[in-house]
Amino acid sequence: MPKPRAIFFDVGNTLLFPNRAKMLAPIASDMHPTLEQWQAIERRTKREFDEEVQAGHVNHGFWWNFHTYLLGDLGVGIAVREALVKNAQNSALWDQILPGTRDALDRIAENFRIAVISNADGRVDRTLSRCGIADCFESITDSGNIGVEKPRAEIFAAALETMNSRPHESLYVGDVYSVDYLGARNAGMDAVLLDVAGTYRDRDLPRVESLGELESWLEQ
Repeated sequence: MPKPRAIFFDVGNTLLFPNRAKMLAPIASDMHPTLEQWQAIERRTKREFDEEVQAGHVNHGFWWNFHTYLLGDLGVGIAVREALVKNAQNSALWDQILPGTRDALDRIAENFRIAVISNADGRVDRTLSRCGIADCFESITDSGNIGVEKPRAEIFAAALETMNSRPHESLYVGDVYSVDYLGARNAGMDAVLLDVAGTYRDRDLPRVESLGELESWLEQ
């Protein structure tokens, strides 16, 4: 892969992670899953959602599927599913940031122009600001503001335009194969999965599991 000039980042499960206590508020706190249980459901949902997207018949959104599995595993009725899905789609509740994220982004920005492309609610810039990293990016493209979501090529094209960057000179970093990786590739960009939950460990794909690993990968 030629060295990119610009790197575009996803937000959810890439730079920021869910505030699970707030997101799961409709469920009694003593019923909340552990991180390990959450990530196991995340892996299952991503794999099945990838199949649906690639087959062209997505019956429900990712978070509807995720919380259907979650409630089933917890033995909780599905009456709260709609509230859980709504919470998952609220960018304000994606406010957990891993230690060292800002430092890693600052180092990456020394060698690359960096920006964001996110399927969100039009307010992801505010959450990035609260988490102290919005100013790392030259542009933030939020599907809630432009009316087009990944994996459609239009959202990648809109983001590229904000950076005056050409697809073959650009790299996308995201966590879902069918939405982020294939979406970027179909838009003419290179792509790498930031696979914190380990969903794609058994797949022959360009992937890393942390921003630190991404830094090393970019140096190769």
